[in-house]
Amino acid sequence: MQLSHRKMAGRQASTVVKSKRSTLLVFTIFLLFLSLLFYIFTSFSSSSTLPLTIEVSRNPSVEYSFVSSLEKFLTASKSKSSSPVPDDTVRTDATEQALKKLDDLISQREENRFYGDENSFYSPVRVYVYNMPSKFTYDLLWLFRNTYRETSNLTSNGSPVHRLIEQHSVDYWLWADLIAPESQRLLKSVVRVHKQEEADFFYIPFFTTISYFLLETQQCKALYREALKWVTDQPAWKLSEGKDHILPVHHPWSFKTVRKFMKNAIWLLPDMDSTGNWYKPGQVYLEKDLILPYVPNLDLCDYKCLSDSKRTTLLYFRGRLKRNAGGKIRAKLGAELSSAEGVIIEEGTAGEVGKAAAQIGMRKSIFCLNPAGDTPSSARLFDAIVSGCIPVIISDELELPFEGILDYRKIALFVSSSDSVQPGWLLTYLRSISPTQIRKMQVNLAKYSRHFLYSHPALPLGPEDLVWRMIAGKLVNVKLHVRRNQRVVKGSRSICTCDCRRPNSTSSVPFS
Repeated sequence: MQLSHRKMAGRQASTVVKSKRSTLLVFTIFLLFLSLLFYIFTSFSSSSTLPLTIEVSRNPSVEYSFVSSLEKFLTASKSKSSSPVPDDTVRTDATEQALKKLDDLISQREENRFYGDENSFYSPVRVYVYNMPSKFTYDLLWLFRNTYRETSNLTSNGSPVHRLIEQHSVDYWLWADLIAPESQRLLKSVVRVHKQEEADFFYIPFFTTISYFLLETQQCKALYREALKWVTDQPAWKLSEGKDHILPVHHPWSFKTVRKFMKNAIWLLPDMDSTGNWYKPGQVYLEKDLILPYVPNLDLCDYKCLSDSKRTTLLYFRGRLKRNAGGKIRAKLGAELSSAEGVIIEEGTAGEVGKAAAQIGMRKSIFCLNPAGDTPSSARLFDAIVSGCIPVIISDELELPFEGILDYRKIALFVSSSDSVQPGWLLTYLRSISPTQIRKMQVNLAKYSRHFLYSHPALPLGPEDLVWRMIAGKLVNVKLHVRRNQRVVKGSRSICTCDCRRPNSTSSVPFS
């Protein structure tokens, strides 16, 4: 009996031990499971934020500031050797014999390229940069550099002139990259060629915005006429009537007095402005021209900034509320939104104080209001993008840069003007956007910001790179119109194009 009790006690003790072991095993497995979940979560989290680290961090060896980059560029230009780069820019009016020679060379080059290399259509865009007299190029850059500190110089609407030039300095960034030594260039989408017959396109390096703002009116108009004559005297211009030439006219006021005579060229623009306030009908259209982003006013909100940002404001706007033309909607939006909870609407001020206030405001906000101004576009859109603030675009006539490559629906909200001014509509809509969708758009903003940061040297997937990728898409159509125009019988009934005009509707070029 006693033995039986001992056996039973032993069995019970064994069962208790086994039970404890089972419990410990289950607990251990549970801890391992929790650890695995934590690892998966942290891995996912780190993988989702890693692109922000890569995409948003600035490259310390690259210059992003226009003023700093220009200083280095001009200093380097003074120290260059006197031996010129091989160049065959024509200095005088082209003769018929010169036109025929260039035409034959182009034809031979294209035939060799087409039949000699099956990958020819996938090669980089070939650009010939005109070697224009310094009064159109370096002299204007020096003028900007030497007067940059005179910030009291304002436009009629109160904007600092030199800051406006910086916003529209796309002509500098493109030219500085094109003429840099090939060993220092990083872009593979474009190469500079030094023979005109090798070129797909011709770049005109005239600083139209600097000349408009920093020269006296009559001096500026005279320089415009000189630039016009100089370019249109080139044999390549005469062969194509300018269809394969690229002209940066990024400020809508610049080059205005003579640009109708260069309407065939590919214009680099801030927007199309279909209202007709800045461009005449038929001068600009998407098939011919290219929209380029403004240079952002604000500093990039990098990975640390994005991580640290506490975005407590729902909707933010800082700027002038009273504008002309399509910008009249600003006043209506200001009246509708100014007293709403979670919304900051404030009148903008120019200069460093205004810049600092806008930067703080955008970095604290989830959404940034981007209504039309005097023109459909403004630098505010790109300020919002680099600040990680989701743009709310209220500009019915707006055209966007690189839209053939970038999908703006991933980073911005588009609202019609009529909806935006309905009482309560806009805020109800913004509050309906889920946190998940907001986070997704913020991640995309971080990824997209590199596409709007001009730099020297120009970086792959930066705005300069996307310019040439978009230009490459125009090449076949440009060649079609150039060749067709060269063989069509003058005066014949031909298919009408986008820029048709009645005969003799364009007067001769004013070369006075």
